[in-house]
Amino acid sequence: MLYYLFEFIEKNYDIPGAGLFGYITFRAGVAIVLSLVISMIFGKRIISSLKRLQVGETVRDLGLAGQKEKEGTPTMGGLIIILAILLPCLLLARLDNIYIIIMLLTTVWMGIIGFIDDYIKVFRKNKQGLSGKFKVLGQIGLGLIIGLTMLFSNDIVVRMDAEVAASKGYEVIESVEADKDGSRSNMVYVKTTMTNVPFAKGNQFDYRSLLWFLGDNALLWVWIVFVPITIFIVTAVSNGANMTDGIDGLATGVSAIIAATLAVMAYVSSNTVFADYLNIFYLPHSEELVIFAGCFLGACIGFLWYNAHPAQIFMGDTGSLTIGGIIAAMAILLRKELLIPLLCGIFLIETLSVIIQVWYFKYSRKKYGEGRRVFLMSPIHHHYQKKGMHESKIVTRMWIVSMLLAVLTIITLKIR
Repeated sequence: MLYYLFEFIEKNYDIPGAGLFGYITFRAGVAIVLSLVISMIFGKRIISSLKRLQVGETVRDLGLAGQKEKEGTPTMGGLIIILAILLPCLLLARLDNIYIIIMLLTTVWMGIIGFIDDYIKVFRKNKQGLSGKFKVLGQIGLGLIIGLTMLFSNDIVVRMDAEVAASKGYEVIESVEADKDGSRSNMVYVKTTMTNVPFAKGNQFDYRSLLWFLGDNALLWVWIVFVPITIFIVTAVSNGANMTDGIDGLATGVSAIIAATLAVMAYVSSNTVFADYLNIFYLPHSEELVIFAGCFLGACIGFLWYNAHPAQIFMGDTGSLTIGGIIAAMAILLRKELLIPLLCGIFLIETLSVIIQVWYFKYSRKKYGEGRRVFLMSPIHHHYQKKGMHESKIVTRMWIVSMLLAVLTIITLKIR
């Protein structure tokens, strides 16, 4: 809203500084600060309200140090994160931008699923929460929307050489306006299922190639692979974030690091100079994702103010499912989804630890007659707690690992 207000002021009135809102970096900076302030100010009030409503966490006795002290800590703190994302985004971003529309939908969609789950756990006293099949259905629905929108929306395009686009049969939406020196005169905007792939020399991968056996018809049937892959990514990352949210500040801090990395990815993908230099796709109008990433980053840091050990509030599924959905959606929209295993390495490790634990327990019970475990407890952060490591040390070390993974993710833009 403020974007449109200052755009109107700049066009009609000679007021110094009004043009600042036309700069992505300025709006992104304001978004971070505003999200941080909102989460810190409203966070205290939301915590007080949740305490009055006795929306406290019921902690199972798992034999972990400091576990009993967390009994009764308010949950559903994801409401703080959602509020701190939505308000600045509505104020600072262009609301007619397809990327912003998808991200706002993702935030609200996953927030509702998580809220229902927490509501059932807290108010209905059902520790199982929302049935797993309904969670998955919600995640499938979101993945379906994102996948189909990317396939059929004329507002989500990639810049490509006209001859290459013609040879591959891509639908041309618009020709790129040539620069003064005549460069880019042969470039067009096309709808495509191509994505950036790390470490490959061409840095490009087309999901259509998975249907090579269909020949020219692959373009018509590419949705058969693209949509399910999108659904899988949304489901996997949101559940990964949910599993990571087990000790104070872990999921919040890791998500903040990922948000900062995605902001960098969005900036270079929306800048013609950087996109050409790094040999990645130039995605017109995706610069608004920098604003959203700023809101996301500020919201996570602001929530960490209350979620750091000892936590005054837990994010609950309201927060964990939301941040996972946001990360997945942004990575897909930026065509960097193949970097998710590296960027979201902590989520991946947490998820794999659960899968390995469950699989080996069932396998050993069948083979040896008794269930055995690989880890003392899963997800893996509980394994280290069982070994006597303080949760603050576990969280700090996982933040450090996440920072290293974030740097490596950015480095992959140049490694071929």
